Amino acid sequence: MSECERVQLNVRISKETYQKLDEIVEYYQENVKLGRIYKGDVLTDIIEKSYEVMKKQKKMNRRI
Repeated sequence: MSECERVQLNVRISKETYQKLDEIVEYYQENVKLGRIYKGDVLTDIIEKSYEVMKKQKKMNRRI
């Protein structure tokens, strides 16, 4: 992940969503051999992957 520039994001989420995030972080920790995994790293990964999916969907919609 790029350490060039970082922005702190403060948000309120439901307890259920927070528990899901904890579960996802645990999954990453068990299955990704990069050392310690942080919530910010997981959120960044999810956002980047979702962004790529969105771009592909937009591109497909333009073809129709």
